[in-house]
Parts: sequence; structure tokens; C-alpha cells
Amino acid sequence: MENNPIQHYKEQSISTMTSGELLLLLYDELVKNLMRCDLALDKNEFELLEASVDKSLDIIRYLDDTLDRQYEISRELHALYDYFDYQLARVKIGRNKAVLDDVRRMVIELRESFRQAEKNCADEQEKKFQGEST
Repeated sequence: MENNPIQHYKEQSISTMTSGELLLLLYDELVKNLMRCDLALDKNEFELLEASVDKSLDIIRYLDDTLDRQYEISRELHALYDYFDYQLARVKIGRNKAVLDDVRRMVIELRESFRQAEKNCADEQEKKFQGEST
């Protein structure tokens, strides 16, 4: 088997990411697939729509499977992921752009919330590190 340096780099990059960075990467991929859904609807490319919805659902189901259910926020996210799952099934079957737009908007808002939380955690870690090194 041939060694692919690009693939090796990607694997190494992922293996060194924090859990917050991995979460943001998943959300970025989810948003990208939802954008593909939108483009596919605009162009009436229904095979691409279905493939993009399926990829989006795979990500949502993975996010749901990784929740720690002992926390209230996880139960709330579970309900939200169930909602996304249901709505994307409606998009796939009914080719409903308005539903897709609502889901995409909510996913982007959720991604930005996680991005801000990751930034806040990184800032706190930096402050803690600076306090210990002085």
C-alpha cells in the first residue's frame, strides 16, 4: 500500500485535536453538507440532495451518540438532534427549502455557541497557564 503524505497529515492533525476542536470540525462538516443540500435543491440535483442529507444525518447521529446523558444539556441537545433528524428527513422526502433553511440556521447558531465556548475554555486555560508560570 502506498503511503499518502496528505492522508497521513490529515490523520495526524485529527489525532492531535482537542475534543472541542473535533466538535467544531464536525459542525463545520455538517454546515458544509447542509449548504450542499441547498445548492442541490436549487439545481434540482436530487441524488446530490439525498447524499448530502444522508451525510448530514450521519454527523447528527454521531453527535447524538457521543452525548453524556447524565447532564441536562445533553438531554436538551438530544432533543435538538432528534428535531434535526426529523426535519432533514422532511427535506429529503419533500424537498422543502424553508425547512432546510431553518435547520441550517439553527445548526450554524449551535456551531457558533460551541465555537465561543471553545474560545472561552482556551482563554481560561491560557490565563491559568500564565498564572502558574509567574
